[in-house]
Amino acid sequence: MRYHSQLRPGSFSEQTHIVTGGGSGIGRCIAHELASLGARVFLIGRKLDKLERVAGEIASDGGECSFYSLDIRDEQGVKDTVAKIVQAQGRIQGLVNNAGGQFPSALEHIPAKGFDAVLRSNLLGGFLMAREVYVQSMKTHGGSIVNITADNAGGMPMMGHSGAARAGVENLTETAALEWAASGVRVNAVAPGYVLTSGLDTYDPEFLRELLPGFRESIPLYRLGEEAEVSGAVCFLLSDAAGYITGQTLRIDGGSSLKHHSPLWRPVAANSVKRFNGFHRKRRPKVVAALEAEGKL
Repeated sequence: MRYHSQLRPGSFSEQTHIVTGGGSGIGRCIAHELASLGARVFLIGRKLDKLERVAGEIASDGGECSFYSLDIRDEQGVKDTVAKIVQAQGRIQGLVNNAGGQFPSALEHIPAKGFDAVLRSNLLGGFLMAREVYVQSMKTHGGSIVNITADNAGGMPMMGHSGAARAGVENLTETAALEWAASGVRVNAVAPGYVLTSGLDTYDPEFLRELLPGFRESIPLYRLGEEAEVSGAVCFLLSDAAGYITGQTLRIDGGSSLKHHSPLWRPVAANSVKRFNGFHRKRRPKVVAALEAEGKL
């Protein structure tokens, strides 16, 4: 069984695409879809064991995948890694800036070190990757960059450091789209809302058990999203079909960013809304599986 993408088979044949944070969650899903469409995928992340595992999955499915263990906040490390990929492949057609991370906390309790760490992971690291891929390859050959942000519309209570970083990513996306357009480089962003990704397993299970059942109450489509629904949009933006789209942020959130507050209307279960589950190796977060078994999600 292979990834069931909605794009044409072979859409990225003979192309080289980098996915940061490709060892788990949405990044893992994107890497699988790109490989299934013929891309030579390069995974970048800090944890070597995760990268090896995903590369093994892709190889087992018949795809091409290599990896580099790297902290994308390390400027020299980013320069050297991109240089190795360019030397090996000649050029880079696509970059998915997916790596990042945060922790839940009220603003008043976030120390300077924690705030800085989240900004460096979610904003600085993505900038360094995009800059080096542009300078070392795309400035000459063109290409496409997709930055993964988050649903930060209207603020992100308990995630203020992440919201600030993601807002920076959106503005950086627009600026890069303007500056690099003459080189044939398109730069867009994707902002996922509440998505059923293995990344949820990094949070306190009790914290999630309390919050998750209420999430869908704020989503017009009345459900959480799937990793494949994010990956499909990312792959489309990387593809030739999106050749006239640049500087945009696409929100994949079931409508949650609309921030509806009317006392006259509340989301209700929608029987006709379908999920797209194209990822054949998807992993349900443990706490989500438990809540679904209990009929609470």
